[in-house]
Amino acid sequence: MVQIAAAAADSKGGEEFVALDVSEPLPLADAFLLVTGGSERNVAAIADEVEDQLLQAGHKRLRREGRKESRWVLLDFGDLIVHVFHEEERNYYGLERLWKDCPVIAIDLPTKTNSD
Repeated sequence: MVQIAAAAADSKGGEEFVALDVSEPLPLADAFLLVTGGSERNVAAIADEVEDQLLQAGHKRLRREGRKESRWVLLDFGDLIVHVFHEEERNYYGLERLWKDCPVIAIDLPTKTNSD
């Protein structure tokens, strides 16, 4: 799920990917995926693509919050909770600091090439 969500976010220009294994301290979810978008429009596009790709892969969304403002969109898929942040919100809330003791999950994104 993390790989599907990260690839979807990457395809819409998501940046600063961090995936955390939160299964130990948080029994309601296995992982968080944190992604940054550069604008409200970008945050919305990333969240929409992540949701679409996870739904197509057969995962059920339990909850979505923040889509109207698109400053911090939370997508709850049960085992995976995706946080798509605007840069300012990501810095302000600092979820990486709150969950710093959780193991990091490797994310394998395709390498992008420049075609000049």
